[in-house]
Amino acid sequence: MTDQKIVLITGASSGIGAATAEKLIEAGHKVVITARSTAKLNDIVKRWGNDRVLAVTADVSKLNEITNVVDKAIETFGRLDVVFANAGTGVNAPGIENGDPDEWKTMLDVNINALLFTAKASLPALKETQGHFIVTSSIAGKITLKGSVYGASKWFAYGFGQNLAAEMAEWNGRCTTICPGMVNTPFFDEAKPDKLDPSDIADAVVYAISANPRCDVREITLMPTK
Repeated sequence: MTDQKIVLITGASSGIGAATAEKLIEAGHKVVITARSTAKLNDIVKRWGNDRVLAVTADVSKLNEITNVVDKAIETFGRLDVVFANAGTGVNAPGIENGDPDEWKTMLDVNINALLFTAKASLPALKETQGHFIVTSSIAGKITLKGSVYGASKWFAYGFGQNLAAEMAEWNGRCTTICPGMVNTPFFDEAKPDKLDPSDIADAVVYAISANPRCDVREITLMPTK
């Protein structure tokens, strides 16, 4: 296809990231997938072939590791058109009074630092292609949830996406913040089949990157119908 894009996806071993990799490959794009689980990443490569998928194991909360992913992507495919900063996690103990500061630190490393580092590592490459950066925030980043540190981290992701869009606009780059409601992913102990499916968020990513270059889809909010 003439408009084939090279797309880097963080948190790509399962859930939204894996579903997005699948949808993008089906649409004719090539993907660079990263997560901490080498085995799960390799399963995706085996399914689609290493001509369409590059897997690079990384802890994206470490700047040097996500920088290595970007370097490998360019080394393999020659450029980078889209980055989907999708890695995220939650906590078991909700609220502040009963919350666990160790859990907060782990979560904030992924939900905030990894997001910052992914943008920092990839922006020079995206600038060369007038590319596209996509952030997974959440409806939790737009509403009040009592004492929720997770929700606050998603408020950060939402605000960061808006601010990054303004910075990228200086060189015709595009930035989209995606805010899903509850998604049926491994994030939950019990399945939530009546909620959003990871493929719904994947469809939103495909939609955003398929828009005419003159159109910057700044924000997409998706909610379960029920």
